[in-house]
Amino acid sequence: MKKKKSSLIARLAVGIVVAIIVVGGGLAWHWLSDNKLPNVKKPVELFVYPDTTPEDVLAVLDTCVARPKSIKRAFEEHQVAKYLTPGHYAVESGQTSAYISRMLNNGWQTPVKLRIPAVRLKGSLARSISSQMMVDSATVATALENEELLARYGFKPSTAFSLFIPDTYEMYWTDSIDEIFARQKKAWDAFWTAANKSKARALGLTPLEVSILASIVKGESNRQEDFAKLAGVYINRLRKGMKLQSCPTVAFLFDYQKTRILNADLKTESPYNTYIHAGLPPGPISVPDKAYLEAVLNPDTANGYLFFCADPSFNGLHRFARTFAEHSRNAKEYQKALDARNK
Repeated sequence: MKKKKSSLIARLAVGIVVAIIVVGGGLAWHWLSDNKLPNVKKPVELFVYPDTTPEDVLAVLDTCVARPKSIKRAFEEHQVAKYLTPGHYAVESGQTSAYISRMLNNGWQTPVKLRIPAVRLKGSLARSISSQMMVDSATVATALENEELLARYGFKPSTAFSLFIPDTYEMYWTDSIDEIFARQKKAWDAFWTAANKSKARALGLTPLEVSILASIVKGESNRQEDFAKLAGVYINRLRKGMKLQSCPTVAFLFDYQKTRILNADLKTESPYNTYIHAGLPPGPISVPDKAYLEAVLNPDTANGYLFFCADPSFNGLHRFARTFAEHSRNAKEYQKALDARNK
């Protein structure tokens, strides 16, 4: 009887030892699987919004991890449900489940590329920024009209376009509109070097006035060969006290909705209407590219051009003239070509 009892105890002991080994081995494997072994088999981008849940994130990760159970265990162990932080995260091949959990909890974001476009409407600018960042378009649109916010950077709603320098900027996806504006002010300061400020002063212009004139040149042409000549025409007219008479400034009054500016439109009262008011309008009529700013700072004024009209070959270039008589001939030739094309 004692032998049977001893044999039973021995078998139980062996069973317990085996169970401990099995459980311990399983725990060891789980720890190794979650903390040391790569789990991501293909990269994926995660955009975590304030209302994103861990389940939303796991649904995306399940498509790119080798061991879905491992990532779920790591989420539970690291309490991702409690600490999940909004942001843009680049999940890379070879990362472990534990690393991904810590990354999401601690907000180890991967920067995004924010492209500032050269646009003509504030609404377009707001939508563009919103489509690339977490901030919504309504917040951007409101900020572009916020006098107090813009004043921090030396601008106001009528000059807000000047704050933006079209380019691509590295930022965090969750950056606020204030941080976006601050990054643009940094780019603005970088463009306005001592040399560029000196060029502006030599032309009798402030940096803001350069931006305003650059936006007008932008409205006239997208052919870089003409930029400096167009800038030269406007600067020559300013020096002579002539009205700029720029159709894009009138188009701006109608939010660029008109396909053609009529003579009646030229009589619309507004400080932006350069057919009525001499000098520059109160603010830029678009966000001008650097190439337009450079053209205004380096204008072709030596030829003495005061007029221009579209080239009758419809190549996107312009014909320039020193006298109104010469300009009238160019305009008649263009109108003739236009009538022939429209028949």
